[in-house]
Amino acid sequence: MQAIRAGQSGTAALAAVDTALRPGVQSLLFQVLRQAGRAEALRRQMVARTPPPAADALLCTALALCWNPEESPYEPFTLVNQVVEAAKRSASTRAQASFLNGCLRRFLREREALVARTDGDSLARWNHPVWWVERLRKDHPQHWEQILQANNAHAPMTLRVNAQKSTIALYQKALEAINLEAIPSGSVGLVLQHPVPVQSLPGFEEGWVSVQDAAAQMAAPLLLEGLDLTRPVRVLDACAAPGGKTAHLLEWAGAGAPIQVTALEIDATRSARIGETLQRLGLRAQVVVADAARPQDWWQQHCDGAQFDAILLDAPCTASGIVRRHPDVRWLRRGSDIAQLAGLQARLLKTLWPLLRPGGRLLYCTCSVFRAEGDDQVQTFLAHNTDAQLLPSPGHLIPANGDKPGAVPDNQSGDHDGFFYALLQKSPQ
Repeated sequence: MQAIRAGQSGTAALAAVDTALRPGVQSLLFQVLRQAGRAEALRRQMVARTPPPAADALLCTALALCWNPEESPYEPFTLVNQVVEAAKRSASTRAQASFLNGCLRRFLREREALVARTDGDSLARWNHPVWWVERLRKDHPQHWEQILQANNAHAPMTLRVNAQKSTIALYQKALEAINLEAIPSGSVGLVLQHPVPVQSLPGFEEGWVSVQDAAAQMAAPLLLEGLDLTRPVRVLDACAAPGGKTAHLLEWAGAGAPIQVTALEIDATRSARIGETLQRLGLRAQVVVADAARPQDWWQQHCDGAQFDAILLDAPCTASGIVRRHPDVRWLRRGSDIAQLAGLQARLLKTLWPLLRPGGRLLYCTCSVFRAEGDDQVQTFLAHNTDAQLLPSPGHLIPANGDKPGAVPDNQSGDHDGFFYALLQKSPQ
């Protein structure tokens, strides 16, 4: 928690945890991150001055885990005793052990009153930064509450069946054989009733299946549907790591399709994951470590300066649509990040558009629910590019289960992350 507050991602912080302990630590951390707003509001009720960072992280962790008895993983006094013991064992918190003990025991005595006093606090109620809540109210006035509620729920484990190696029906039977239930989602998706380690999935190492959210599974068919895949097709995946969408493009096209995919990734470490993904699935693409915003560094050298038939631009964004899976995102982002990332997205669109052949298609997408990174971005692009036409597209997908009563109707039923899609076609001449 202290590392995340200092700006480190939850993924990086967890990587430092002993492998055997990591699943349990992650489970606790995710619960804390989903209740961190309430915990901070409660701490403010009890403490006039913010404690030192390590002690405050420990105190808020405890408050997040115990403020709601129905969801607490431990008995209250067990939690208090363990927090004090943990404080004593660390040099950074030893001096605050008695302070932490007093705070938490007071909280247990006055729980109902303290919680009631924080119920009207927006940070406590929604467990998101206040600026985030206000932004959603503006962007989605009818559905902002639903988005926030969905963000605090657990995301499902959704699989994408490799159509070159299996089918939904066959893979569903393979899961049933090991007592795993799954519900079909989309053309090649299955949502597991209960998450499991990927190593326990039938044929995972052989490339029968991948883990990919239902919203992300829409990219490949949206981009490739309607293209003539009987002739050579050049496709650019502009921001490709970790390679899930690159692989799906190749899977969807089919084993015999003359499709050539170039996968770009600016980060060499993340680029290596694309190669690992493709190798597991038995697929081939040209993987290039380069900045998509600087075609002068890679277009001529790796692509012979030839225009693409299709471009997938899964642009860097706030990741505000995948908070269910990455609950640290809401605490890492700042309101100013939106404008900064929107500027990068606009630059990528402007730079990549000339690389698309006349009549070709560009699919712009972000895993964001903020309109500045979605609909606003595309409308601005269309206003400045008269050779671009917006084809039927899903637009903003709201993170929620579309089968639940009261869910937001959109272009994709079922349980999925928040996403944005806009399919743009360049005029033939």
